[in-house]
This record gives sequence, structure tokens and C-alpha cells, in this order.
Amino acid sequence: MTKIILLFSGLFFLRSMAFAQSLSGTVKDAKDIAVHGANVYLLNTNLSTSTNANGGFNIKNIPAGNYTVKISAVGYATLTKVINITNASSVNFTLINADKQLDEVLVTAQKQDEESQKLPMSISVITAKQVDDDKIWNIKDITGLVPNLYAANPGDNRNVTSVRGITTTSYDPAVATYIDGVNQFGLDTYIAQLLDVDRIEILRGPQGTLYGRNATGGVINIITKQPTNETTGFAGVDIGNYDQQRYSFGLRTPIIKDKLFLGVAGLFSNFGGFYTNSFNNTKFDKQHYFLGNYYLKFLANSKLSFTLNVKNDINRNNGPFTLVSSAQQALATPFVVDQNATTTMVDNTFNASLSANYIGSAFNFTSQSSYQKNYRYYKQPIDGDFSPIDGISLINNYGPDWNIVQTGIQEFRFSSPTTSTSRLKWTAGAYGFFNYSPTKVGTHFGNDAQMVGSPVANFTSININTSTNYGMAFYGQVIYVFTPEFDVTAGLRYDYEHKKEFINGAFQPDGQAPVVTRTDTASTATFKALSPKVTAAWHLTENNNLYAAYNRGFRAGGISELGSDPTQPPLYNYKPEYSDNYEAGTKNTFLDKRIRLNADVFYTRVNNAQVPTLLLPDAITVTQNAGKLTSYGAEAEFAATPVEGLEIDYNFGYTHARYTSLNIPVNDSVVNFKGNHQVFTPNITSTLLAQYAYGLGSSKKVKLVAHGEWHYLGDQYFDLANTIEQKAYNTFNARLGVSTKRFDVFLWGSNIFNKHYVDYAYDFGAAHLGNPRTFGLSVKTIF
Repeated sequence: MTKIILLFSGLFFLRSMAFAQSLSGTVKDAKDIAVHGANVYLLNTNLSTSTNANGGFNIKNIPAGNYTVKISAVGYATLTKVINITNASSVNFTLINADKQLDEVLVTAQKQDEESQKLPMSISVITAKQVDDDKIWNIKDITGLVPNLYAANPGDNRNVTSVRGITTTSYDPAVATYIDGVNQFGLDTYIAQLLDVDRIEILRGPQGTLYGRNATGGVINIITKQPTNETTGFAGVDIGNYDQQRYSFGLRTPIIKDKLFLGVAGLFSNFGGFYTNSFNNTKFDKQHYFLGNYYLKFLANSKLSFTLNVKNDINRNNGPFTLVSSAQQALATPFVVDQNATTTMVDNTFNASLSANYIGSAFNFTSQSSYQKNYRYYKQPIDGDFSPIDGISLINNYGPDWNIVQTGIQEFRFSSPTTSTSRLKWTAGAYGFFNYSPTKVGTHFGNDAQMVGSPVANFTSININTSTNYGMAFYGQVIYVFTPEFDVTAGLRYDYEHKKEFINGAFQPDGQAPVVTRTDTASTATFKALSPKVTAAWHLTENNNLYAAYNRGFRAGGISELGSDPTQPPLYNYKPEYSDNYEAGTKNTFLDKRIRLNADVFYTRVNNAQVPTLLLPDAITVTQNAGKLTSYGAEAEFAATPVEGLEIDYNFGYTHARYTSLNIPVNDSVVNFKGNHQVFTPNITSTLLAQYAYGLGSSKKVKLVAHGEWHYLGDQYFDLANTIEQKAYNTFNARLGVSTKRFDVFLWGSNIFNKHYVDYAYDFGAAHLGNPRTFGLSVKTIF
């Protein structure tokens, strides 16, 4: 018995010795003044802490090995440093003011914490500071801030996004969006508003290997702020013309220090509307919404953590789809619609995820389970002809069993251990999902039905489409470091997807019972895809890097839905869309991290291009594999702090995206649109941002801040026939105010010269404009 006790005592002693290492030190500024509340985080671990009033910190129970430490604090440039921890290590860090040096930007683009400048891929990062400075309230606001990216919404707050000419033109996106690691499966469960954002990563080009389906154009990866041992929070008020009101609040705090952490943030927004409805001389697009983000993290020990994240978006829109019959009319009578059927859109979205992260000596492991749900309907029928006649209106308020989308996703991921010194780094995982979407839409033809081509009036055509979809994927990626100056990445992903579409239809004269016109019918389809990746990276110096890469992406295939147009048969299977992307680029920092310059060129080829056709009046999308597309271009990003207080950012993108083959049914024939431009793709995106902060007094803790933006978008088209065009245009934004470490007050203006331009148009002609001139006041406190 004594021997057993001694054996277990010895094992416990050895285990304790293995975790006896610690990291302590101080964080100070360039004047040797302690920085209180700085966050000290060991990348790719569960270990972090905050500095005390003396700038000191201490992290215990750290396995021995090499780590990258990130130090961040408000008002200072983020710093990273590689250190070797053995026994009790002590390191002192010096932070530089943010107006004297660029941040060292960290990203999770390859599903682990890494320095963006050393990654061999085209990636743009928008930091939390930039989100505030540039007044980014919605994902579509990053249009032009990222080279070759365009985003807009048709009126229902679901953005259509294009990157490098690869465009989302249906509810199956071509650019995947992730929020806190959770794939926003489709546009139905997509949350476009932004709240308490830490950073936004935009990966340009296909990302099939690690991200899988619907990432043919790229990935938008949104990360919200996480709680630490330091209690922090914020409160903000934004008011502006058109009765714009936004009230936001957030709190992040430890419930049990080093063990249990809580984060809560909420945003209420009210908007009086840009548009007037001339039919009844009322404001058309009034809306309000509430967005919440709730975060709970439990650190079981230094190796294992659990995180629960819940988000909800409650949106009420009194004028969805602010559309007029043509782009010409939209520009001739700006911000005026003439619709007889007005309604309120009820749109409720709920997202929840639970993740477990294990940091081990042999491998790291992550499990993420997520659930997404959206219920959207119109309280009253919505106008389907966008005119004052009693022609067409759409009905989808058939109760809570219909027009609700639910998605469950599970991902398991293994990776090489954080402390590994091997030349081989690896990531492998499995991904599975299930999606259920029962939709029921009634198309009502009123008294003026003959004016919209129907010989019969006062009836409803009811179409039911119920989709069930499940799939799984397995992926792996390895990085081999041949020398400190050269490494190669190779990856492969296999995706399997099964879809089933169930349909039936009915004819219902007003005041009578429905009559079945289409008996129950169903169709199934199975899709498979391989997504390889190969990248070579040359690290010429610590601050200069070159890379060349090949990536393949795919957008899932599907089955067409039932609509009221008898010439468009349902249950038509269309194939997955594949994109092959070749690119080369360089990433550089100069002058002691005062200047950053990144540039790349790319060539993308799309096969089996999915070309959607919107069927009216049901707003049903029929997708066909009707073309091939090539897109090539160049991108550049420049950032600098040339003198104290001055920040300059310039982004440029050029895209030449044309169809090499495009055959579209028009009336009773097929028209070849070979050579036409891709839709929603400006040929040029160009943005210049400049900000100057002037410190007052000897301490310069109070700063006068002036911020200006110039945005230029080149020529673009909104229909495949290239008949609906928006010529190149400029917009200007400005912001002026006072900023301290804890309090900001700013006056702002967007589109200050009130440029009128088409922001979105359907291929049948209906269009709406981009936002007019807006201005207001923002007040924010950080505590």
C-alpha cells in the first residue's frame, strides 16, 4: 500500500512539475508608465490575464514550450512576441501609442491565432477601432473598405456580397459568413448588423479546404469581443436625421476570476425611413430592431474551456423592398415609391453555439455545436408589382409551422499542439449539418390582375416548398517548414451533401376553400466535392513576405422550387459551382511598423456557374448551370502613420469578370450572353481614409479628431444582359469630435454630397438607391 501511495505521489509531483511554469512581468508605455488593464494572452491557449494598477501580471500553470504572447490595451498598438517559457519566466513589455505605430494584427483565418502579415493569403482585417472610426454598423458598410468587395441588400437586411466577381445572387451565398466561428448557413439565418465587434476578417478567394461549401468567393469572419479578468464595458448613443436612433450597451466581467466569465451586449435601433410612399403620402420604410449577444465562458483548467454564445436579432420593418419599376425611375424620383399593399415584416433570428476547447501536449481539440433559427413573415400581404394597382401581392403569414428555417451544425477539429517545435503543423476535422426549411407562399391576383397578365382575378396561387438538406465533410491541412524562410501548405476537403425538395400547390378563389393543383411531389439530389489547396510562402525578412497559392472552392448544388409560373417546372436539379483561383502576393511592413503595404494579383475560373432567374410574382429563384466565368485583377492595401496623430489607409481593387459562356432562356429562345460582365461587381473599388488626432495639453489625453473618407466604385451591372448599369461614382464621409481614453463625442456625416446611385436592382428591372446624405451625433463611454 505504501508503494502505491508513493507511486501516485510521484506521478502527482511529476505532473505538478510539468505545469509549474509561469509567466510574469510588467506592461508599460514608452515613458515607463504602467499600463493598467492591458490584456496578456498566450495565443492558441486558454491562458490570459490583465495587468494590475502597477502594470504587473502573472499567468500560472503553463506547460513548458514556445508561445506567442499578445499584449493589447486601449490607445496602444497591439504587440506580439515569441517567448520560450521554462520554469518561472519573467518578461517586460513596452507598448507604443497607437498613433505612432500600426497594430500587429492577429487573425483566425486558418482556425488558429496567427499574425495576418505572415499568412500566405489575401486577407483584410478591420479592427474594432476601425469599426468605430468608419461607422460600420452593418456588414454592407465594408463595401469599398476591402479591395474588390461589394455588398448591398434588396431591402430585407440580407446582404448580397461579391468578392472578386464571385457573387451571391441567391439564398445560397457565394461568400460565406462566420460569426464567432459559427457558419451563417444561408441568408435566412444571417445577422447583418454588427455589435461589440473585436475584428472582421475578410478572406478573398475560394476557401474550400477549411471552410467548405459556399466559400467560392471568400469568407467574412466576424469576431466579437470576449470577457477577461478585467471588468470592462461600454454605452453608446447615436442619433441622426431620418429619426435614426441607436442605443448600445455592453458589459464583460469575470464572475469567478480565472474561472467563469460573462459578456452581455445589446443594441436597439430605430429608423424613421428614407422613402415616402406617394400612394398614401406616408413614410414607407420605418423600422426598428434589437440585437443581443450573450457570452459565457468556463475555464475548467488551464487545458479545457467551454464557451456558450447566444445571439438574437428581432427586426420589425414597415417597408421592406423599397423598390420602383426601374433604375431610371429610381433616379428620376429619388426615395419615392408608389405601392398600395403596405405591411410590416416580422423577422426573428436566433443563433446559439457551444464550443469546447482542449489544449494538450499531443494535440489541440475543438468541438463546436450550433443551432440557427429564423422565422420571417409579412403581417399583411406585401406588394408584388411595386405599383399602386391591385395587381399582385404576396402572402406568407400561414402560421409558425411555415416560413421558418432551422439549421444544426457540428464541427470537430484537431490540430498540432501549441508548444510543438516540429517543422510539421497540421489541422484535421469533420463537419456535419442538417437544414430544414418549410415555406408556404400565396400569390394573390387582385382586381387589376389583367394588367399584370392574368386572365383571372381575385384568387391566390399557393405554393409549398419544403426542403431538407444534410451533409458532412472531412478535411485536413498541413504546413511544412523547410527552412525559417520557406514553408509549404497543402490541404484537401471532401464534402458530401444530400437534398430533398417536397412540393405541392393549390388554387384558392377569394372567399373559397383551396383546390389542389399540384399533388405531393418530391425530388432528391446528392452532391460531392473535393477542394484542394496548395500554397508556398517565402519569408524574406521578419517584415517582408511573398506567397503563391492555388485554392478551389465550391457552391452547393440544389433543386428548383415550385412557383406560380407554369413555364418554369419545379424539381430541376442543378449542379455545384466550382471555382479555381490562382494568386500571388506580397506583404510588407516598413519604418519600424509605421507603414504596411500588401499587394496581390489573381486569376479565377468558375465552372458550372450557377445563374439564378428570379420568377415573379412569387420571388422564387430558379437556378441553372448556364455559364463559365473568368475573373482576374489586382489588389493593394496601404496603411501608414507618417507622423504622430496621422493615420492614412488606402485600398484599391480592380476586377475584370466576364462570362466566357452564358446561355440564358429569354421568352421562347436561348440567348448567348458570352462576354457580358458579372453582376454586382464594380470594375474598380478605391477608398482613401485619413484621420488626424491632435492632443490637447501636456498630457495629450484629450484629443481633437478629424476623420475623412473618399469612396470610389467603378462601373457595374445588375442584370446578366447588362442592360441595368450604374456608372462609376464617388461618395464622401466625415467625422469630427473629441476623444479621450474613456469618452468620445463625434459629429458625423455619410454621403455628405448626397450622391444618388443605384445600390441594388433585380434582373427584371426593379431597383432602389443607396442611402442619401445622413448626419448625426455619436456619444460613447468606455468603462
